Amino acid sequence: MGTDVEYFGAEGFGVTKFPTPLTPVVRAGEFVFVSGLVPRQSNGKILGGDVEGQTRVIMENLGKALAEAGCGLGDVVKTTVYLQDPGDFAAFNTVYSLYFAEGKRPARTCVQNDMVIDIKVEIEAIAYQRGPSERPRED
Repeated sequence: MGTDVEYFGAEGFGVTKFPTPLTPVVRAGEFVFVSGLVPRQSNGKILGGDVEGQTRVIMENLGKALAEAGCGLGDVVKTTVYLQDPGDFAAFNTVYSLYFAEGKRPARTCVQNDMVIDIKVEIEAIAYQRGPSERPRED
């Protein structure tokens, strides 16, 4: 029996709002994969400026992307972060840490990377969401 795979969004759909040959969000069973997000604002333009502002935009877009598949930031189990300048690591961490509960932050890899476009940070994510009957009760 195969795993159901669902594709959320199409090229230029949702938070990407830019024609790219990828699917922004893919659910494979209980896992949700979010393609690398760049600091694209709601008007479709890339936010320039510092890594803090770019990280905020990406994290807000990550929340929206996850919502497409019915989950949220609390379901993220792994992120991969690409930083253009390793000198931005501390400033990036300051903002990034605001979006995940202390003690429940996802596993993460962070690497320096030459970016394809003029940005300081890109983030991709993997979320895990158990079926409704398997989720712990929140009383």
